[in-house]
Amino acid sequence: MSSDIPLHLGQSSGLPPSPGEAVLDYVANPRSGSLYCVRFAAPEFTSLCPVTGQPDFAHLVIDYAPDETIVESKSLKLFLGSFRNHCGFHEDVTVGIGQRLFDEMRPQWLRIGGYWYPRGGIPIDVFWQSGAPPAALWLPDQGVAPYRGRG
Repeated sequence: MSSDIPLHLGQSSGLPPSPGEAVLDYVANPRSGSLYCVRFAAPEFTSLCPVTGQPDFAHLVIDYAPDETIVESKSLKLFLGSFRNHCGFHEDVTVGIGQRLFDEMRPQWLRIGGYWYPRGGIPIDVFWQSGAPPAALWLPDQGVAPYRGRG
């Protein structure tokens, strides 16, 4: 974790070999003291099944209410991309991303929705949040339609 000088911003940065080796950059919140919601959507997220090694695909939606810092988007993109060759169950991947962001960034509140495409004919959706959202925070719907297949 870094917070003073972003490692990736304005630099040529390769994809980290694993999520554990990925460095997330955090910068000072330019609107510290204001209550607002930030959303990141990753509609083409991939990781690998820990049993078969086959690719799994998800649409991730991360919402958070910043406190003193915000996550730098390029470092988040590289972090999420590092899951491309990472084996993990949907639950572990989704919750792990949310918990790492929450533990390092320390926002007022954070939630993640992992909308996973079917594996074995069953879509798996995984949701995690750090606790109750602040009372005055406007929270839009995550906007991901339930999986309907060809129907």
